[in-house]
This record gives sequence, structure tokens and C-alpha cells, in this order.
Amino acid sequence: MNKLTHFDDSGQAHMVNVGDKAATHRVAIATGKISMLPKTFKMVDAGTHKKGDVLGIARIAGIQASKKTADLIPLCHPLALTHVSIEFQKNNQESSISCQVRAETTGPTGVEMEALTAVQVALLTVYDMCKAIDRGMVMGDIKLLEKSGGKSGEWKMKK
Repeated sequence: MNKLTHFDDSGQAHMVNVGDKAATHRVAIATGKISMLPKTFKMVDAGTHKKGDVLGIARIAGIQASKKTADLIPLCHPLALTHVSIEFQKNNQESSISCQVRAETTGPTGVEMEALTAVQVALLTVYDMCKAIDRGMVMGDIKLLEKSGGKSGEWKMKK
């Protein structure tokens, strides 16, 4: 098992020193899902929500959140993101919406946290916009699907 890098030899939390690491192209892909009542799903799917385009607003919120990750997660490094894309997949049978985020940078540290943060905030935005009609929505299955770049190279979640 690898050592937890956010703790020093005496067990104190610290920000990892990435100053000597090579700047490489790094990519992370994360996903998550929100489930809702069929009537809520139909409203989001049809674009008839009185607050506007739910998924369009959630996409912008997720992108914004990815850029603020270092402000939210105490030991994350601020990154210069080069690209963030957010896609939504609607599932009529489950009345659910999956969110997938791809985050990219060229730098000395990865973008996994930025991708995961974007997924969470995008789903929270869907919840926020629809909570007046469906407080029972459930968010879950949030996970990193894959990452590439850096010393550790490529990693993909096993299916």
C-alpha cells in the first residue's frame, strides 16, 4: 500500500511539495448520478422548469466548481485548468441523470479532485433547482473513472 502523501513523518497534515515534479498533460474523468421522481425527471428532460435550463445551469456550476477546488479542499493545489467538459446522460427508465466530467491540465499534479468536485456541484445544482418539487432526490455513485499523466501514469476503474 502506498504511503498517504498528505501526512509528514510525524503524522501532521501538510500540502505535498510538487515543485520538483515534471509538468505533464493530465486528465481525469469522474462520474456521478442523481435519481428523482418521474415527474421531476420529465420536467428536466422537457426543459419546462420555471427556473430555466436545469442541466445548462448545472454544467456551468460544475465548471465553476472545478476552478474553485483548491478553495474547498484544504490541501489541494490551485491548478491552471486547460479544459473542463461536462456531459449529462438521461435515463428515462430510472428517472435519473448521470453526470460525467473530464478535467485537464498541464502541470505537476493531477486533476482528479477537480473532476470529482465538478460532478458533485453539478449534481447539487440539479438538486437545488428541483428541490421545491422533489426533496427526495438521491445523489450517488460518485467516482473517478480514470486518470492519466504524471509519474503514476494511467489508471482506470475496474468494471
